[in-house]
Amino acid sequence: MSTRKLRLGPLPKAETVKLTISLSANLKIMLDHYAALHAQAYGESVDGVALIPHMLEAFMVRDREFKKYLAKTGSATHPEPVPGT
Repeated sequence: MSTRKLRLGPLPKAETVKLTISLSANLKIMLDHYAALHAQAYGESVDGVALIPHMLEAFMVRDREFKKYLAKTGSATHPEPVPGT
């Protein structure tokens, strides 16, 4: 598998807000595997937990219905484009 095709690109720096979430054991394992592949692709070790906000943002930015909602509400919090989209 080519690691150049990961949907999640290099991680940008951003202001953060701390949240607490719960994951299924299987999802945590998958997240750890993704983090290992991401580290291999970009040459920088990263904890799977650090990937969660970037994955969630990428998902929301690509969601057509969410984009329609933001446009309809005139939300001032339109997301920044995610690299690679």
